[in-house]
Amino acid sequence: MTLIGNGRLITRDAENKVINNGCVVIDGPQIQEVGDTDQLRAKYSGAEFIDARGGVIMPGLINAHNHIYSAFARGLSIKGHNPKNFLEILDGLWWTLDRHLTVEDTRWSAMATYLDCIKNGCTTVFDHHASYGGISGSLFAIADAAAELGVRTCLCYEVSDRDGEEKARGAVAENAAFIKMAKSDSTDMVKGMMGLHASFTLSDKTLELCRENTPAGAGFHIHVAEGMDDVYDSLKKYGKRVINRLFDNDILGANTITGHCIHVNGTEMDIIKETDTMVVHNPESNMGNAVGIPPCMEMARRGILLGLGTDGYTNDMFESEKVANIIHKHVLCDPGAAWSEVPAMLFKNNAVIGNRFFGTKLGVIEQGAAADIVVADYDPLTPMDASNYDSHILFGMSGKSIVTTIINGVIKMKDRELVGIDEGAVMAKCRERSAALAERINSR
Repeated sequence: MTLIGNGRLITRDAENKVINNGCVVIDGPQIQEVGDTDQLRAKYSGAEFIDARGGVIMPGLINAHNHIYSAFARGLSIKGHNPKNFLEILDGLWWTLDRHLTVEDTRWSAMATYLDCIKNGCTTVFDHHASYGGISGSLFAIADAAAELGVRTCLCYEVSDRDGEEKARGAVAENAAFIKMAKSDSTDMVKGMMGLHASFTLSDKTLELCRENTPAGAGFHIHVAEGMDDVYDSLKKYGKRVINRLFDNDILGANTITGHCIHVNGTEMDIIKETDTMVVHNPESNMGNAVGIPPCMEMARRGILLGLGTDGYTNDMFESEKVANIIHKHVLCDPGAAWSEVPAMLFKNNAVIGNRFFGTKLGVIEQGAAADIVVADYDPLTPMDASNYDSHILFGMSGKSIVTTIINGVIKMKDRELVGIDEGAVMAKCRERSAALAERINSR
């Protein structure tokens, strides 16, 4: 049994409390009790005590859309790559990278990413993977890394026709095999979905194959209208916009995550809402790719379940929140925009998304919820309570504020020291693998 106390505890439960001198009791993978530190320490006098030292105790963060395979792109310079548009970025960088990834490269990309997630207080990761240089076994390699480091994760492989029918079928098979494995897993730490790249790289035949190999409840994870080329392709080939095409192919629904949705119109938003399809916003990636910004404020107004991701740009969810907050103000020329909508994406809606797949309640500190808890080294210089803690988080915290991370009741980092993880060995292996990958890419 472990107690985490002596801090400002944000519950994010139905009562939405801030408990000064708060404490949470964990025993195994779930939270046992929440209350006052002094009272709980007296009640459980023999338990291990983690001292928050006046910091903030809060639920672990969730990343609703990541790309682990992008980890080895950091610092990578590809000869002759000078993209002028989004398609050139995809083909020249990301598809070039994933065509050279081996399964072992994928494993170490995952080790680096999950390690970084722990350090930034992200306890659950929805990942959308691609490694057309090594398809079979790639999701299992990621899952092995997640299990080794103890991170909760939901995985899929992005099916695409871009490298031919044989590899598309291999990608579908990888998803199907992984979903089957995840369904038989009893830990509630790993889940599987059917991954799809984007409409413009998927034929109707391939969409049908994906549908046929997706068990009920598994759902789809797909990029939607990230760039206008996706829209133009759908209009030209099928005479309909992307969301309409996905609806007609039975891809949408309550267990489907649509990433980006930048270039969607009102009718498409109506379909997303009516099908209860999830949307995940990735602000930094959208800005970096110069593809535009989705109509998130309008989606929120319509009641669409809108979460927040990073698209592989970072593993710091606080960073993604900060950028989302200001970009919508900037685009809409409205300083009042995004104050409530963006925190809701990260702290409320990402938990709702997570709870559509995982059995243990995520994103709250209450009895019976997942023991996914983080402590931030944050001492507010102004009053902090339930009415304003989101503003304190937005302006006062970053991933580097996290000092302690607990996932599924297991301490993964304490006082900024990783527990049971040899970070030096992981990073040394990643440098070795990434250097070899860069050499293969540039010698082609």
